[in-house]
Order: sequence, then C-alpha cells, then structure tokens
Amino acid sequence: MNRTVPLILAIALFMEHMDSTVISTALPAIAEDIGTTPIALKLALTAYLVSLAIFIPVSGWVADRFGARRVFAAAIGVFMVGSIACAVSGSLAEFVGSRFLQGMGGAMMTPVGRLVLVRATKKSDLVNAMAWLTIPALIGPMAGPPVGGFLTTYLSWHWIFLVNIPIGFAGILFALTLLPEGEAPPVRRVDWRGFILAGTAASGIVFGLSVISLPALPPIWGILATLAGALSFAAYVYHARRAADPLLNPKLFANRTFRTAIIGATLFRIGAGAVPFLLPLMLQLGFGMTPFQSGMVTFVSAGGAIVMKFTVKRILHGGGFRAVLIGAAAGAAISIAVNGFFTAATPLALIMVVLFVSGLVRSLFFTSTNALTYADVSEAEAAQATAVTSAMQQVSIAVGVALAGGVLDLVTTLSGGALDLTAFHIAFFTVAAISALAIIPFLSLPPDAGQTVSGHALRRAGGRATSPVRQ
Repeated sequence: MNRTVPLILAIALFMEHMDSTVISTALPAIAEDIGTTPIALKLALTAYLVSLAIFIPVSGWVADRFGARRVFAAAIGVFMVGSIACAVSGSLAEFVGSRFLQGMGGAMMTPVGRLVLVRATKKSDLVNAMAWLTIPALIGPMAGPPVGGFLTTYLSWHWIFLVNIPIGFAGILFALTLLPEGEAPPVRRVDWRGFILAGTAASGIVFGLSVISLPALPPIWGILATLAGALSFAAYVYHARRAADPLLNPKLFANRTFRTAIIGATLFRIGAGAVPFLLPLMLQLGFGMTPFQSGMVTFVSAGGAIVMKFTVKRILHGGGFRAVLIGAAAGAAISIAVNGFFTAATPLALIMVVLFVSGLVRSLFFTSTNALTYADVSEAEAAQATAVTSAMQQVSIAVGVALAGGVLDLVTTLSGGALDLTAFHIAFFTVAAISALAIIPFLSLPPDAGQTVSGHALRRAGGRATSPVRQ
C-alpha cells in the first residue's frame, strides 16, 4: 500500500482534530484577554460545530464539482485564515466569527480527505489506509489539552492557533504536489433545497445539543433549536425521497453493510465521544489535577491507538468485520465503564493502563467501521457516503457530550450538592451502556460482510477456506 496519500491527509486532519480540543484549556486566558467570560466564550466552540454541520452535507458535491484534491487544499487554506483570525480577535463577536470560518474549512477537510483516500486506495488496502487516517482523529483530541495547556502557560493563547500555519502550508504543498486527482463522477446539479434542509437539520441539532450541554445561552434556545433541527430532518427525508437527485440520497441506507456501519458507529460515538469531555473534567475537578497534568494522563490512550494501527489488518483478516466489531465494541464499552470506578486514591499507573487499553480497542473499532462503511459502496456513491458519515459523526458526538453534561447536571441537582465524583461515575456508566448498544446492529451483520476489504476467509463445512474476492 502507498502510504503517501493517508499520511498527507493525516497531517491536515491532525491539525483539525487537535484544534477542536486545544482551545478548551485556553478558554479562561482567551476570555480574560478579549474582555468576556469563559461561559460566553463557549459560543465559539458551538459556532465551530454549527459551521461543520452546515457545510459537511454539501462537501461531496463540492469535491465532485471542483476536484477533491483542489478542494482539500483550499479547505486547509480556509482553515488557516480562520486560525489567523482567531489569533488576532479582540472581541467575542470577532472570535465567534473566526471560529465559524475555521469550521467552514474543517467541514471540507475531513470528508473530502476521506474521499480522496477512498478513491486512491484499492479495497483490499482500505483497512491499512484507514488505520493511518484514523490516528489523527484519536491522537488529536488527546494531544489538544496538553499542547493547549503548555502553549497557554509558557507562551500565550494566540499560539494555539498560529501553530496551524506551518502545518497548513505543509499540507497544501503536499496535497497539490503528491495527492492524485482521481476521476470524479459526472457532476450533479446542486440540490439547493436539500442543502438548506440538511444544513438546518444538522446545525439545529448540533447547536441545540451544544447549548443544552454547555449553557452559554438559556437552555430554551437549545431545546427550540434541537426541535427545529429534528423537524428539518423529517422535511429533508420527505424531500429526498421525491427529488430526482438529492444532495444526500437516503437510498444509500438500502445498502445493508453501509447502514449497519453507520448505525453501529453512531451509537458507539455517542458514548465514546463523551469521554474526552468527561475524563479531563473528572481528573481536574475530582482529582485536583491541572489542565496540563490531566492532558498528559489522557494522552496515553493515543499510544494504544498507534499500537493498534500495526495490527488491525491482521485482526480483521483473522476474525472478519462482524466478530471484530462486536468484540471491539464490548471491550471499549467495558473500558469506558471502568473510568466510573476511578477515585483520587486509584494508582495513576492503573489509570494509564486502562486508558492505554481503551485506546487500543477504540482504534480497532473506529478503523474497522471506517473501512466497513465503504466496503460495498460504489465509486459514484463515495462522495455522498463521506458526507453522510462525517455529518453523523458530528451529530453523534454532540449528542454524547449533551448526554454526559445532562447526566452531570441531573445527578448534581438531585443530590442538592456540588459536582462530585459520584456524578462523573454515573455519567461514565451511562455512556458506556450507550456504547455497548453498538453491538446490536453488528449481530445481524453477515459473517462475510466486507470480505473484499478485510481479506477474511470463511470456512466451509468441509474445512476449506473460501478466498475473498480480489479488487
């Protein structure tokens, strides 16, 4: 397998994934500098997520219309401009607008980058390619807190955005010179009604859940936005079933493998996506760690993710998607639940071992589902599949964070006291149970599902192995 393509894509995606979490540790410093409060500044986090939700659905059409390689490079450029704008912002309005601009770039980087990879990779090599591409999604959120804490403490908060500039220039240079352009399918007419409905649905749900979980605005705003998003989603489904060429075609879900991968991954991310929100808070508020200390502890899970990259292909080859995904979902859910037993007296070494194992199994799950999503998707459907996948990722993570924040608030309200370890423990048990639900859709997956991608050979009754179809 040619590793050039996934490594180039990983550079840009690491920048995006790290940026999405690095800001959290710098909120107090930024708020003080621009004359606002950390609570109000959380609107900037929401603005980024809303921008992603609006523009991800149209990313596939833009890539087909203007060329995936050029759109990917342009997206990095937009992200860099947004980063510079964040660094020079002097007010809350300027900072929120800058984060929205960053989100426009990020909305194209992730799905278009994945599209470039799918089109440039044989299906038999897709697992290894996805393993390389999955690393930034796992390392970025873990690297964000320690990097953000270090830069904010020893330099200034401006550098958490300015470090994106040299990385971005390298990404643009490599993208334009080394990435293949590939052949795009015939360009469809843009479905403007679908774009408005899909964007309103995704952004309404993400914005609403973000406001509910991060109370920068009155909760009623979040409830109304979530309801508006849900109604827009229903309206989009009605529209898409009747449109000749919808922006995101619901017929993709007639593909059993694609449907199962999306449902399973969405359930899993609702639980696992809440961990980067819960764990640093528990380590800081419950254990008394500094942001930098908690970031260094949580970063160990990235080591597990890297180790898994070298073995995931062999694991899938031996077990197949069905068995591996069931086992990975169960193992990851257990590792999340174990966090609910941690106390300040728990040995730090034991915590780090659990987090390392958690990184292993989560990496195995994410790499496997990312590859399974495209196992039976045609070349013509790849652009829409990447847009659907990326949009569902954002929505599921927003749901997970909102759920975790809601559990913390509910337990604290019922106990009538301050936020304590009990609330965190219950939240971890809750999101672990949600992650475990991902097992259910994979139980109905045929044992030979995605065989051309995994290379898994099934055994016939006579003991001879069938050979996977080569592509």
